[in-house]
Amino acid sequence: MRKVLIVGAGQSGLQLALGLQAHGYDVTLMSNRTADEIRTGRVMSTQVMFHTALQHERDLQLGFWEQAAPRIEGLGVSVAGPEDPQGGPPRVVDWLGRLDGYAQSVDQRVKMAGWMETFAERGGQLIIHGAAVSDLDYFARAYDLVMVAAGKGELVAMFGRDAARSPYAEPQRALAVCYVHGLGPRPEHPGTEAVRCNLVPGVGELFVMPTLTTSGRADILFWEGVPGGPIDAFQGVRDPSEHLALTLGLMERFTPWEYARATKVELTDAGGALSGRYAPTVRHPVGRLPGGGVVLGVADVVVANDPITGQGSNSAAKCAASYLEAILARGTGPFDEVWMQQTFDRYWDIARHVTKWTNAMLAPPPEHVLNLIGAAGGAPAVADRIANGFDNPADFEHFFYEPRKAAAYLAEVAG
Repeated sequence: MRKVLIVGAGQSGLQLALGLQAHGYDVTLMSNRTADEIRTGRVMSTQVMFHTALQHERDLQLGFWEQAAPRIEGLGVSVAGPEDPQGGPPRVVDWLGRLDGYAQSVDQRVKMAGWMETFAERGGQLIIHGAAVSDLDYFARAYDLVMVAAGKGELVAMFGRDAARSPYAEPQRALAVCYVHGLGPRPEHPGTEAVRCNLVPGVGELFVMPTLTTSGRADILFWEGVPGGPIDAFQGVRDPSEHLALTLGLMERFTPWEYARATKVELTDAGGALSGRYAPTVRHPVGRLPGGGVVLGVADVVVANDPITGQGSNSAAKCAASYLEAILARGTGPFDEVWMQQTFDRYWDIARHVTKWTNAMLAPPPEHVLNLIGAAGGAPAVADRIANGFDNPADFEHFFYEPRKAAAYLAEVAG
């Protein structure tokens, strides 16, 4: 029986651990927190899992919350016009695209704690310990394969930045998240659960997402602010109530149509607020240990994109599925550095589309992209295609990046 050590108990680490466990591998999982500490702690992220990522969970029979979580059937875009002192910025664009397969969001405190308990119940070895490089140097001698799925801390420093694939050296957005109860429906589609993307040119973006949290159904209010701008206002805010009040004040100023349904919201819990920032970075996949061993980086350890396109948990699920397939196909062969690079390259064929799209969305949109977003308001086919690109970002290659392809696509739809 081949022995595998996975450091990190997030979406990718746990999905890999449970997948390998189901195929008879001897799996050890290291986490710096217990399941109870995760469940009762602070929110860790936003997350909306689209169809392909959800299917990876279903394939491993891990969709434990699929019946309880809201079924997100659409994805909408609103664009704010110039700020009007008399009544707030009007919407110059507003549309809803329909998803071919529904999406869902489950608070990672719920999912990660539940999956961790399942891993232990199924006989997996769970070590609660914040791993250091020296720990991995020791463990590498006892395991056939060591993978690092913990995207923060000193372990990430083992994986060098790939400058050719990392155009941004600094954070491109300041991030602020609130989980709330009491949000009303969007009046344009009161019976449809949807992710709403509100774009405020030159200022930032507000995303609103239905979710399942520790206290039931809720919504996520997520600001992404251009650094130094009016949304970049959460540094130093420690009180969750102050965080929520600031979130709502910015909504009232920049997205009054969303604020109108948020006047009665309250935080889901004391841990329901989070803020921070990081630079989107692609890293080399092989980490070298002082004793000569090698470890493989997983998911956002090696490809960390800004959450502006909502791809973090989706990419983690796709990475875990790709790595699982590569490990199973390896059989009794060595998990050496060549295999590790090949395994990452296979995943990069998926991840490169996410990175290209995300980095494009962080920059001011060119005219042909504005034309696409505007056209979607009067052409449901365009709205649906953009919405479904969140599940399959590779499709954007065909109509999104080049003015010629965008014009040809719009002409085809019009015809």
